Amino acid sequence: MLRRLYDWTMAKASHRHAERWLAGVSFVESSFFPIPPHPLLGLMCLAEPKKAVRFAAITTLASVLGGLFGYLIGYFVYDLVGEPMLAALGLAESFPKVRCYFQAHGELAVLLGAMTPLPFKLLTIMAGFMEMNFLTFVISALVGRGVIFMTVGVLFRLFGAPIKAIIDKHLGKVTALFGVLLVGGFAVLSLVGGSAKETQETCAPSELAAPA
Repeated sequence: MLRRLYDWTMAKASHRHAERWLAGVSFVESSFFPIPPHPLLGLMCLAEPKKAVRFAAITTLASVLGGLFGYLIGYFVYDLVGEPMLAALGLAESFPKVRCYFQAHGELAVLLGAMTPLPFKLLTIMAGFMEMNFLTFVISALVGRGVIFMTVGVLFRLFGAPIKAIIDKHLGKVTALFGVLLVGGFAVLSLVGGSAKETQETCAPSELAAPA
């Protein structure tokens, strides 16, 4: 069953319209879609390692374009659209913490945040809400997203074929290892999460309050 699911997913990842899906998911994830493009990018790079850099470039550019849409939401229609949307995505409670993050890091907020597990849509909407300089936002988003996605593309371009051969041969073991790493990752994030409390304590209560 696992093998059939893997083969089906790989077939979809190498489909002739897969690039359009990758661009679409990357765009909407930066403003309102809950699922990040990283898994799809990884599968497409795994299916066709020679096109990995191309896939990464598509993901980067589409993500930044989607980020511009998120910025506009935060800048012009946060109360009407942004706030209800974040609430629907379960991100409303994170808004004050990210606002504090922006106040602490200034113009580096998007650049640093784009390379972390923080939901990118939350960063783009916040950048607009905080009226971050537009050109600075675009450059920061492009560099931050580029570092994440292009690194994946280059690594798969260089080592993708051997990695694919290993997965094809040892799919069950690789899946089990991934599960262990996933659980371990959540455990590490829960420990690192304590730093978020420290960051929150650096902001005044009034600064942490969500906007009216």
